[in-house]
Amino acid sequence: MVNSDTVPIRRALISVSDKTGLIKFSRFLTDRGVEILSTDGTARSLREANIPVFEVADHTQTPEILGGRVKTLHPLIHGGILARRDKAADRAAMDIHGIAPIDLVAVTLYPFEQAVADGSDVATCIENIDIGGPAMIRSAAKNHKWVSIVTDPSDYQLIMNEMNTHQGAITRNLRQQFARTAFARTAAYDAAITSWFNDRLGQPVPEQLTISGQRRETLRYGENPHQEAAFYLTSAVRPGVGTARQMQGISLSYNNLNDTDAAFELVAEFDRPAVAIIKHANPCGVALGNTPVDAYQHALTCDPTSAFGGIIAFNRQIDEAAAKAVVELFSEVVIAPDADARAQKIFSEKKNLRLLLTGSVPELDQKTLTVRSVAGGLLVQDRDQVRINASMLKVVTERAPNPSELADLLFAFQVCKHVKSNAIVFAKGGATVGIGAGQMSRVDSSRIAAWKAQEAAAALGEEEPRTTDSVVAS
Repeated sequence: MVNSDTVPIRRALISVSDKTGLIKFSRFLTDRGVEILSTDGTARSLREANIPVFEVADHTQTPEILGGRVKTLHPLIHGGILARRDKAADRAAMDIHGIAPIDLVAVTLYPFEQAVADGSDVATCIENIDIGGPAMIRSAAKNHKWVSIVTDPSDYQLIMNEMNTHQGAITRNLRQQFARTAFARTAAYDAAITSWFNDRLGQPVPEQLTISGQRRETLRYGENPHQEAAFYLTSAVRPGVGTARQMQGISLSYNNLNDTDAAFELVAEFDRPAVAIIKHANPCGVALGNTPVDAYQHALTCDPTSAFGGIIAFNRQIDEAAAKAVVELFSEVVIAPDADARAQKIFSEKKNLRLLLTGSVPELDQKTLTVRSVAGGLLVQDRDQVRINASMLKVVTERAPNPSELADLLFAFQVCKHVKSNAIVFAKGGATVGIGAGQMSRVDSSRIAAWKAQEAAAALGEEEPRTTDSVVAS
């Protein structure tokens, strides 16, 4: 009786667009007597490395056609993958049709997601929609009782370790794990294609919504210590916490990530240098400035007490002056598009500070969705991208705001978008001077904002209330 607990690898089909680790992996296989079948581009790479390989076209006696669109869609390929070794009828069909079993399939799909991220034209994106690859992946994953499927070059080492441990065979448990990974990969790939079509057709909230995420890391815990949590990346390309490089510091927590995202999205609202200081997803200080350090210092004066242990976001590269100012106060995270060498050196002296560099700031008009789970469903809306301008305002007071007041009002309205309702923002001189957030009564939010402004004035030794000559937005 055929045993499927461990399946020896005798023949492998390798067809990869991502050549990472290809040569090392393929040489490992051939050194152990594994026959390799491959498509044209992959076969060429193997031959250049003097690794023996049989081209799929020679194996099937059918050339690649339609400019390479049809390569592996052939019964000798899919029959070899899908055949059930313990079924007499399947074995008989293999004998009749000359189908050789394929024990291992290694496929990386055409880089459709990267083509979209690069802003490629429609024709290029279409040609990067893989057909044969997903078909082979799904066939191998379906028949994981007998076939191993690997879709990520980072998993090659697992295959090699397993074969070394089990005399050239793969265990059922690892095949099941790879099958799960394979179906997740094709689901994510199809989700990316669907999202691209939705964007092209102007359907931000489509009838069928597919969301796919790749786990970036398992977090220590969620919002509370008893909750499990992880951070997933989606195919949406938007500069922020998902694209940032962490330059230093311990790993980020669930709350760190949530607050850092809120901070960076806030400063992305502004064209001028801007800084936001966030605690518990609400700003405790936001300001514009001529330089990053100028913006930071004005943001800090809004509520220096609450700013302690906060998240600081810049929408400009951090220079030495800004870094020196930031490290005077304990902060959990600093996020910015970049930081120059001197700034990074200053930050490196604060070992517990996390520094995230995103490379750029998200464009305000970039269309993305926000998603919130509710019991039994999802609430989905397009991101609030409106920038309030003077033409949208209706003056109902006896006196119209002067140009300086109008500028402060427009600034305060943009900040208000990022303050939990009921939200009140007092602003003056391109900086917040009092923020009230999250109260059931707008009156209470106003009182809190005014009280915060009064506290800040006392801490700064100012005799005049900071709300004097300010504007207020809600």
